[in-house]
Amino acid sequence: MKKFILAGLVVLAVGMSSFAQCDKKVIVTSSKTEYLDANGEVQRSVDEITTVEYDKKDIIITPGDNPSMQGTIDSMTCDWKTPFKEGKTVIKTSITNPQGQTFSLTITIEGKEGKITFLAEMAEMPDQKIRIVVEKFEEKK
Repeated sequence: MKKFILAGLVVLAVGMSSFAQCDKKVIVTSSKTEYLDANGEVQRSVDEITTVEYDKKDIIITPGDNPSMQGTIDSMTCDWKTPFKEGKTVIKTSITNPQGQTFSLTITIEGKEGKITFLAEMAEMPDQKIRIVVEKFEEKK
């Protein structure tokens, strides 16, 4: 019985730490943006500081020195075994660029062995994907 209760507490603690990350405002910082084709092959790479800030409702993407793009999050799934290191978040959003155009964007943030990848795919441009090389992935305070 004690083992059952202990196992339940461990599962609850892991679930709560995962949820704790998912319930926070997060910032992702990168110094390189890669533009990929439909097969995931790099077509070009740009050295620039990009930040992505999001919570459960809103997202702001600031690529390099360019104006920010903003959107409202339509859905988000979040499952992190180790917050900010091992897990996955998938965000579906409608994002508006500075020119007023709106795009349907699916963003996948995935952590494996402490390495974080960020991949953005636009429904309107299925042959192009954008990947940023994540240097920081943390709660924004």
